[in-house]
Amino acid sequence: MTRRTVRIAMNGVTGRMGYRQHLVRSLLAIREQGGLDLGDGDVLWPEPVLVGRREHALRAIADRHGLTEISTDLDAVLADDTIDVYFDAQVTSARVEALKKAVAAGKHLYTEKPTATDLAGALELARLAAAAGIKHGVVQDKIFLPGLLKLKRLIDGGFFGEILSVRGEFGYWVFEGDWQEAQRPSWNYRAEDGGGIVVDMFPHWEYVLHELFGRVTSVTAQVATHVPRRWDEDGKPYEATADDAAYGIFRLEGGAIAQINSSWTVRVNRDELVEFQVDGTHGSAVAGLRNCRVQHRSATPKPVWNPDLPVTESFRDQWQEIPDNAEFDNGFKAQWELFLRHVALDEPYHWDLMAGARGVQLAELGLRSSAEGRRLDVPELSL
Repeated sequence: MTRRTVRIAMNGVTGRMGYRQHLVRSLLAIREQGGLDLGDGDVLWPEPVLVGRREHALRAIADRHGLTEISTDLDAVLADDTIDVYFDAQVTSARVEALKKAVAAGKHLYTEKPTATDLAGALELARLAAAAGIKHGVVQDKIFLPGLLKLKRLIDGGFFGEILSVRGEFGYWVFEGDWQEAQRPSWNYRAEDGGGIVVDMFPHWEYVLHELFGRVTSVTAQVATHVPRRWDEDGKPYEATADDAAYGIFRLEGGAIAQINSSWTVRVNRDELVEFQVDGTHGSAVAGLRNCRVQHRSATPKPVWNPDLPVTESFRDQWQEIPDNAEFDNGFKAQWELFLRHVALDEPYHWDLMAGARGVQLAELGLRSSAEGRRLDVPELSL
């Protein structure tokens, strides 16, 4: 067996997503399984180099997991010829300049989204990376999760017939921070710091819709800041200047309509924090992140509207659960493995910076649609 080491500079691992999903549940999990099997006796071994602004926090993480390399000097790390990949999970406002430096240093890129604060910046990154000839990928984790993998299986198998519509509900109540600590950082609610649910979630909806149902061709959105006053990590009140809810309608290539509500000011009355209902001429499905239920046309009941009588049937019981039929790994880890195989073996990989730019584009147009009160076309992007 030959072990090939890939050194990965990880910037932003002191944050929730960078630490939990990308370091612990992805790269360290790959190490725990003995590395990534490349075939022919070769194993890829990821070696994280932790990068950030707070040395004590980086040191604590490194000590906890038996890692040895940390740095608060990004320029020095990028100048190191032994670094193969640069990964970014910083706040969005700090991401563009760091990614540009990594491109200039010739490092392969893997990054959280949104890739930039505006479409111009996202396209510039994609064009710089293409000109540099490096490999680049953008995290698009939700399409690798069990519920959506089952949904993809149904689509590929022709279960739905003609897909007519997609309805999505995402969100939960994020505490204001006064009498209960908020579950999300305060910068998420300040537009000046790159916060807002549109810039956070519309990039997700773009790749979910694009991958499963077809390209988004137009968007109509209404955004709101339902909770205008919140309390930060130090217990100090601040004005919430970013949107905390967004209600979007997306026309898809082929004619289907998607409606997705995104909110940090909604109390959950669903089986999962996000659910998508897909209705087609031959059947329907409801998919969350883990589970998926279906109702075929041959098993569709015939409800009759009568507001004068109580409902006697249980609508939820009329759906059939889709079995797993496979072992599902962590979605972030699954995409990391595909990207590392892309780097090591040049295997095909299309979730790149142009895919990231499409997400930024949809968020930008969604905000503009809300501000102007009209539907906007979504042009196709190109390098």
